[in-house]
Amino acid sequence: MKKLSIVIIILLVSFVGLAQETNDNYENAGSKLLGDNLPKGVTIGGYAQIDYNEPDGAAVGKLDVHRLVLLFGYKFNDKVSFLTEVEYEHVKEVYVEQAYLKYKANENFNVLAGLMLVPMGIINEFHEPTTYYGVERPNVDKYIVPTTWRELGVGVSGRIDNASLKYQAYLFNGFKSFADGTGILRGSDGLRKGRQKGAESVVSSPNFSAKLDYYGIAGLRLGLSGYFGKTQTDDTTIEDSTVGVSMIGFDARYKYNNLELRGQYITTSLSDTDKYNALTGKDLGSKMNGLYGEIAYNFDLKGVEKLTPFLRYEKHNTHADTDGIVANKAYDRDELIFGLNYKVAEGAAFKMDYQLMNNAVSGSDTSKQFNAGVAIWF
Repeated sequence: MKKLSIVIIILLVSFVGLAQETNDNYENAGSKLLGDNLPKGVTIGGYAQIDYNEPDGAAVGKLDVHRLVLLFGYKFNDKVSFLTEVEYEHVKEVYVEQAYLKYKANENFNVLAGLMLVPMGIINEFHEPTTYYGVERPNVDKYIVPTTWRELGVGVSGRIDNASLKYQAYLFNGFKSFADGTGILRGSDGLRKGRQKGAESVVSSPNFSAKLDYYGIAGLRLGLSGYFGKTQTDDTTIEDSTVGVSMIGFDARYKYNNLELRGQYITTSLSDTDKYNALTGKDLGSKMNGLYGEIAYNFDLKGVEKLTPFLRYEKHNTHADTDGIVANKAYDRDELIFGLNYKVAEGAAFKMDYQLMNNAVSGSDTSKQFNAGVAIWF
């Protein structure tokens, strides 16, 4: 699988400069519902993901309305707009994923405040189920970038047209690492349990997040992300209850005719994890890494219908390095995912794929899982 990842990355680089599509044709829910061409007033959208997962080909399969999301945008005037995203997960869990006010000072400068997506990698900002291949989101964007990762904050966004750059910069509250006398973060899923999600969030120190996207070559989008700060605690008198966080990401998306390529690399360094683990009894790693490469090809059918086979290799390790504890090799994981995406309309697709999952534990068996599902976005 390591050789396969190298091949995919080489393919991603080798096609640069040959693209024939528009510079900036990537869109998420926010840009779709608050677009400049939309009229004043309310716009409504939504997306849904319905899954079937069958581990090992023999275990009992599970059906799930994984996500059902309602999106509401409101344009007060040409400068001021509001977006909110309300999500039902597994039918019974309700979350607010976005709720922010946007002030457009001019064509290249916006001020935003509220509950917003942290701009890291690809999927966290572009997580609508018809925007990626595979029934489930990539696991790099579960264990390393804890998608859907959103926090409360304020910041700016815009473009530098002469340099073909889109920029974002925010101050957010950070991950919660300690509450009610208990540690929250752990080795198996890194920072994921520390997401505060805008629910009575605590802020013991602000965190800085920024991203630059380059779109100067037709069909190609390159992204560089950074996130820096400290985790949060509800009791600042308890020493060693927080850790420092430095996360850096690079991502690339490329389209050439019917060929699509994606790649992503995320690395996270955590400081003072030895003291945190000693206090809490947890096993949080001091470094986490993740990468994936993906290739897909769209076969045009009748009308807008497309059949797209894809192949993705992922590798992620939440114990890439540890301080004061022995690294758990079970957290060093790699996966191969291949499948088909059948787009039947703009914003509607049937999906199926097969996953082969391994870890670095000597003698461990390859886990296998079949997935099928429906993806909708409007």
